Amino acid sequence: MKTSNTLKLILFTFLVLVAFSGCKNEGKTAGDAASPSATTSEAKEQGQAFIEDDESVPNVLQIAIGSPDHTTLVAAVQAADLENALVNAGPLMVFAPTNAAFDALPEGTVADLLKPENKDALANILKYHVTPGNYSKDFLMKFKKLGQANDQSVPIEVKDGEVYVGGAKIVASINAGNGIVHVVDKVMLPPSE
Repeated sequence: MKTSNTLKLILFTFLVLVAFSGCKNEGKTAGDAASPSATTSEAKEQGQAFIEDDESVPNVLQIAIGSPDHTTLVAAVQAADLENALVNAGPLMVFAPTNAAFDALPEGTVADLLKPENKDALANILKYHVTPGNYSKDFLMKFKKLGQANDQSVPIEVKDGEVYVGGAKIVASINAGNGIVHVVDKVMLPPSE
């Protein structure tokens, strides 16, 4: 009886392994490998950020993409390849500078940051605008600083009842499916180390 059970267990294990190995290779053909002619944009546009979903509450990236006042921010996020980071489950709190905030930077700064060789510096600046959490403007009044996604802290001040994060005033707040977007009137630059 013991030998019969052992043989059944071995046979079952073998069948499971065959089934799993068959699933692993299922659907793969010689044409599935990425061809050298695939464009860079096709290779970049992978991950959660590029899944279309018209039914869910928009995430922080979708809110920025849908805002005509944040086209420069969206271009910067795309240049830094941070789209997928902004669509994760979060919660994320994004301090989103307007186009006017980017325009207030010294002339040529944005164009320089968007160059491929400055991708790391741009990503650092953008991550300085992201905090784990989902805090309302009123709740932020209780803080003195926040830890940002670039591993630095940003100071919070309250002046005349208004909240300033890294010197940028929160002018609007929009709830997102994975956090909150606080629209700010200034680009926050991380302190030099």
